[in-house]
Amino acid sequence: MCGVFGSTAPAGLDKKSIETLIKHAEQRGRDSSGLVVHRAGEYRAFRADFTIEKLLKRTPLKGIDTFIGHSRLVTNGTADNQPVVRDGIAVVHNGIVVNFEELWETTSKTRELTIDSEIIPALIAAELENGATPEAAADHVLSVAKGVVACAALIPTLGKLVLFSNNGSLYIGAKDGGIVFSSERYPLEQIEAHAIRQIRAAEAFDIATESTPIDIVEWKQRTIDLVPGLHLSSAEEKLLIYPEPQFRRCTKCILPETMPYIKFDADGVCNYCTNYRPRNHPRPKEELFELVEPYRRAKGDEVLVPFSGGRDSCYALHLIVNELELKPVTYTYDWGMVTDLGRRNISRMSGELGVENIIVAADITKKRDHIRRNLTAWLKAPNLGMLSVLTAGDKHFFRHVETVKKQTGLSLNLWGINPLEVTHFKSGFLGVPPDFAEERVYSHGAMKQLNYQKLRFKAMTKSPGYFNRSMWDTLSGEYYRSFTTKSDYYHIFDYWRWDEQQIDDTLLNQYDWEKAPDTSTTWRIGDGTAAFYNYAYYTVAGFTEHDTFRSNQIREGDITRDEALRLVADENTPRYPNLKWYLDVLGIDFSDAVRVVNSLPRLYNA
Repeated sequence: MCGVFGSTAPAGLDKKSIETLIKHAEQRGRDSSGLVVHRAGEYRAFRADFTIEKLLKRTPLKGIDTFIGHSRLVTNGTADNQPVVRDGIAVVHNGIVVNFEELWETTSKTRELTIDSEIIPALIAAELENGATPEAAADHVLSVAKGVVACAALIPTLGKLVLFSNNGSLYIGAKDGGIVFSSERYPLEQIEAHAIRQIRAAEAFDIATESTPIDIVEWKQRTIDLVPGLHLSSAEEKLLIYPEPQFRRCTKCILPETMPYIKFDADGVCNYCTNYRPRNHPRPKEELFELVEPYRRAKGDEVLVPFSGGRDSCYALHLIVNELELKPVTYTYDWGMVTDLGRRNISRMSGELGVENIIVAADITKKRDHIRRNLTAWLKAPNLGMLSVLTAGDKHFFRHVETVKKQTGLSLNLWGINPLEVTHFKSGFLGVPPDFAEERVYSHGAMKQLNYQKLRFKAMTKSPGYFNRSMWDTLSGEYYRSFTTKSDYYHIFDYWRWDEQQIDDTLLNQYDWEKAPDTSTTWRIGDGTAAFYNYAYYTVAGFTEHDTFRSNQIREGDITRDEALRLVADENTPRYPNLKWYLDVLGIDFSDAVRVVNSLPRLYNA
């Protein structure tokens, strides 16, 4: 979940090329940074908890014949940064080794750090001690590690730089009489490297041999822990309430009378049912095969797949690789509310399927500050219609997907969006009536969006704290979602029936996909915001997005009404660990926030 880059060339790499490599590495993560450089007959490592651009000012690379670099999207804690240096080996790693704890049990090496990446140099060192070549040692890592492993390993005592990857998120090219590498092809094209190719199996390159240990210099300035430890408290958990509303529900689905704009006919059937049009009756698969045929290539990638790590995008990727037999590149936008569980599932799927994953990471500290400001404003004047502002920051996903398409040269775009995830009520609580003709989870339209923003602005005036530095980020993100022209943009579940049981069975059994420990559902478990807004919806209105989703399944004939009621009784249970994580990373006091929600007037009789 990072950007790696580097070069080895007799006279070093020119300044402009270095800046280009750094710019694109930083696009993948900017929470911390690291470098290893060869200077004056020795290798030195530099680590910092600030951006690679800032680090470069302290460690200029002009005239350096060999360097490797890393720009990190923090996942497994902030205590340890890369490069990881141990046993005379320096490693920069993009990805997450999801089975690193099990791998430590297979080696005599002693774990010293919290970061998962430490297992990589430890395993390489153990293999070298047993007589393996550097390439064979790196290939051993690829054979036993699960999750994405895209690495550069520098071994000064052997005079070798080893590059290896199990998913193709590592490219190499020739430049200035040497080699240059990066997590993505695009920056190598920008610096006019030639003979660019993808790294898979380990390859070793000669560098200067040095016998002195790698010296480490480290700077730590961060005052905010981006991955705070999860300290659970039974006293806090007892603050959470789970009322049993006494209200009328639709006799066909399970929507309650607190649903915005709901009406019941003489038989007790709601207008959401009477206006429902089937969504999960796909067109023939053969049409999709015909549609993608012109995009197939004899060599190279063929399709860009937006990839959140949630169950639907994961299953869509499975279908694209194994059924459509297309060669995909996945794209992930990490805006700071993707949980580590979600990131691990991204790594699992990418590693298992051998699929390159392009990451665009926001400035996590800034994004979380925006959310904190908006949640603080919401807590001062709670309004169910304004909860959506807490997720507005992720809408830049739609802006970056067009950028990634241009950078990769891929025009075909296949999405894996569940057709049953339609949540009219979120804008309904703001005063927007349901559009029963809506066919997409992400619909757009100028007048609809303008009316929505007008109602939101009116609600914002009730709590001036909403008028903060996040406004441009929110509005621009929603602009890209609603108004950006989308070309070669298709939904795989328009052609493949969405089957929850089949999806869960496939992911859990074939990919060892990770479930959340605090809920039985596999939906929204990688989304850090869901537990909070669903807790607020349920406490005040007696239902959540699970009720609307299960109601759609009833209408499709997928489950019975009794099954739906049984499922939501469990799924609507407050998710304490997820709630705790969310409020902690935002710096919001858990008890204060929960008490505000608990004190809100109910829309039903308890």
